Amino acid sequence: MKRFLYILLFLTSWVSVWTIEPIKIAVVSDVHYLSSQLAGKGTALEKYETATGRNTEDLHAVLDKVISDLLDECPDILLIPGDITNNGEKQSHLDFKEKLLPLTKNGTQVFVVPGNHDINVPTAKKYIGDKAEPIESVSAEEFAAIYSDFGYGKVVKRDTASLSYLAFINDSLWLLCFDTNRYNEYRTSSISSGRILPQTLNWALDILHEAKEKNIDVIGMIHHGLVEHMPYQSAFFSEYLIDDWKKNAEILADNGLKIVFTGHFHANDITSFTSPAGNTITDVETGSLAQYPFPYRLILLENNTLKINTHVVNSIPSKPQLAAEYREKLRKQTEASASSKINNLNIPLPKEIRQALIDVIVEMNLLHVCGDEHLTEEMLQVIQIFEKIMGQENFDPTSFQPDYPPADNNVELAL
Repeated sequence: MKRFLYILLFLTSWVSVWTIEPIKIAVVSDVHYLSSQLAGKGTALEKYETATGRNTEDLHAVLDKVISDLLDECPDILLIPGDITNNGEKQSHLDFKEKLLPLTKNGTQVFVVPGNHDINVPTAKKYIGDKAEPIESVSAEEFAAIYSDFGYGKVVKRDTASLSYLAFINDSLWLLCFDTNRYNEYRTSSISSGRILPQTLNWALDILHEAKEKNIDVIGMIHHGLVEHMPYQSAFFSEYLIDDWKKNAEILADNGLKIVFTGHFHANDITSFTSPAGNTITDVETGSLAQYPFPYRLILLENNTLKINTHVVNSIPSKPQLAAEYREKLRKQTEASASSKINNLNIPLPKEIRQALIDVIVEMNLLHVCGDEHLTEEMLQVIQIFEKIMGQENFDPTSFQPDYPPADNNVELAL
């Protein structure tokens, strides 16, 4: 009898140690991978790369560098929250899948969800020779089949209304993956905005209730932002948040979801949102591997705490000044976008104020994509002038928060 008790004690102790084993998580987002088979020398590729600011060979080298780093780090799981491909090209999906195989052979479980550039995209093209030509995209069913080894073949539960799914990481941790895209509505182009379908939300809430009953932690993954990450995001960049973001964030927070990994906005930012009931959910947004500053995250989940560290790719063998070059590209793109959006506001702004506001938006975005941003006094003065023009006479620049808490790059979060 005593011997039996010793054996039982040993077994229960072993189980206890196993359940608290640290989990190493990596996050890579918005790769926008374009297969080399679809990008060849010629006018078509030159025009594409000029318009997007993306050099295909550069981005392939960045991805190779990150995969090499992850092979050294040996994460237990890799999360990829969407926009895997440039525009949903089937060949890009197939080739990207091949890129991931060394990681899976190295013991890393990979989980993906689609982004707005991954399924049914009408503008899927190849860029070879003098003219870009339309090519085959993938359906939702094909996407799930291609990534059967990267989440969709490991599902424990699957939403019938979308490509949302639940995966078990271990006995005490579940991964709840949301498909928030509108690819069934695409006609001539993709749609940037996203939503959680009512059926999908109910499906997710049932899972969260079950997890609570079983005392299981749940982390989420969504392509679109779940909460606002910067001032004016709802006004200027609403398409990067899910529809009714505040309502959905409150519901998910109040039902026990505390952490969700997102992408889409190409910024490295973490924001916590607390519901009126006092429940907090934190959106861990990871920037794009197709854009400055080329970030990825390594996270250690241990003792119900996520220790998040951010890494960036500053150079590749062919371009030692990669970061500086792509920062300037982003500056020019943001300036054009900001100018267009301000014009669309139809607000009579003095010319000098208009340009100053554009300059501030550009600088704010360059800071925001890197995370942990701080504004200068000059930037705050321009924002104050704009607020007064908008009727906010009592605006206090000292209370203006360019970056919502917590920290964005290196931080510990309770699960």
